[in-house]
Amino acid sequence: MRRIAALLLLLPLLHAPARAASLTWSFSSDIQTLDPHSSRISFTNALLGNIYETLVRMDDQLRIEPALTTEWTQPSPTVWRFSLRPGVRFHGGEPFGAEDVVFSFARISTPGGNRGALSAVKEMRRVDDRTVEIETIRPFPILLNALLQFPIMSRTWSEANGATVASNLTAQQENYAGRHANGTGPFALVSREADGPTVLAANPAWWDERRHNLDRVTYLPIANPATRTASLLSGTTDATVDLPLQDVERVRADPKLQVVQGPELRTIYLGMDQFRDELLYSDARGRNPFKDRRVREALYRAIDIQAIRRSVMRGQSWPAGFMASPQFTGAPQDLNERLPFDPDASRRLLAEAGYPAGFGISLACPNDRYVNDERICQAIAAMFARVGVRTTVQSETTAVWSRRTGNMDVTLFMLGHAALPLADVYSTLTDVIHSRTEREGGLNYGRYSNPEVDKLIERAGSETDEPARRALMRDAFALERADIGHIPLHQQPLTWASRRGIDMRQAPDNNFRLWLVRVE
Repeated sequence: MRRIAALLLLLPLLHAPARAASLTWSFSSDIQTLDPHSSRISFTNALLGNIYETLVRMDDQLRIEPALTTEWTQPSPTVWRFSLRPGVRFHGGEPFGAEDVVFSFARISTPGGNRGALSAVKEMRRVDDRTVEIETIRPFPILLNALLQFPIMSRTWSEANGATVASNLTAQQENYAGRHANGTGPFALVSREADGPTVLAANPAWWDERRHNLDRVTYLPIANPATRTASLLSGTTDATVDLPLQDVERVRADPKLQVVQGPELRTIYLGMDQFRDELLYSDARGRNPFKDRRVREALYRAIDIQAIRRSVMRGQSWPAGFMASPQFTGAPQDLNERLPFDPDASRRLLAEAGYPAGFGISLACPNDRYVNDERICQAIAAMFARVGVRTTVQSETTAVWSRRTGNMDVTLFMLGHAALPLADVYSTLTDVIHSRTEREGGLNYGRYSNPEVDKLIERAGSETDEPARRALMRDAFALERADIGHIPLHQQPLTWASRRGIDMRQAPDNNFRLWLVRVE
């Protein structure tokens, strides 16, 4: 009887939820803003995805699932109807409804808003408080993917705080939403310090099943790689989603720690100003060398990508032959082959283009955004110098570099694109490769333009037959690749690390989904 009584006493403990835990984690740079409609930086959007929610979301296997909507139908090829989840409230207590969805679309469409993924959306309208319709300007088969970057804000809260338009980061115009937050997500903002800690607390009223066991999360931006690793080794931080490659073996050797690695969806590439008649930062006066395909090919062939992989990336990169990751379903695998490294051909092409002595340029490069970004730029500058292209690396923090690229204040520049938020290679085509228009080409900072490529992209955007859509996208990538509109470099690695006992749920989109994290 005594043993049975003891077992009965243990039953509540056996079925009790895991104890709440705290988590302190780091990355190399701070978030740009708390305004969910303003950022074009994927890390900022990923962190804010723990505070704000969208109609649909993506799990750690990159599968789309319902979030603030419970179901959807398509009454016509250009109209989608969404049933909104009942009983959801914002962190401030405001009820969530159709007015918030319609308001959020109007807000993200203001000058500072990041509406790029929603360029095919014509209108969002309220049917009733629990139903909205989204009408597209053409059949748009990947609308659900586009909605992954459509965070919903409270209309009531935004109006009360003078934040009815998106903060304009390019113009450095920020409003209340840039420093405060009020979402419906699994975590609510407690405090925020620029370039310091951002503290979140678990939302006890969250509508979803609580799969995490976190009660408090602290994010620390730690720019210095050595300091970031030292913080993990000393226990100051519990995890990092940006472990320097040179420290992987050192961390693996510590029995208290674990490393999780895999390829990221992001393709790192070089873009070139192909629009101006005279480059901003070059000694090639009165002309633009990048308008000549032979010059673009000369730069491409001057890059020894295997040397970068070996010496800079420590073997942890995947050379890219076109502008999107081959990991995506339907990506054109046959295009993923680079032009051979050939400096002699580079010199010959430069001479044919009228630059036998080369020319000088600047390379705009972040120093805290991508894996070993500054070192990659320095290696490329040295390779260019060998063929006569004298290159000054303009190395800047993400905040400064992102404003520079956003303002197109560039000549040659490094950028990365992960085909997010769509999680479909169409995103790269419409955001990076399509000519820059009011709706497309939002990340086409070099203003590359090829009308034939544009036509293929636009046809793919409304093609509902999936094999036909993929064929159109392949043709668009092939044309841009032949044109050398950009210079793809590689897919970079994801290297996360933490103390043992933390299930981090790494996914190739590099989103740290805190609502799936469990700490033993």
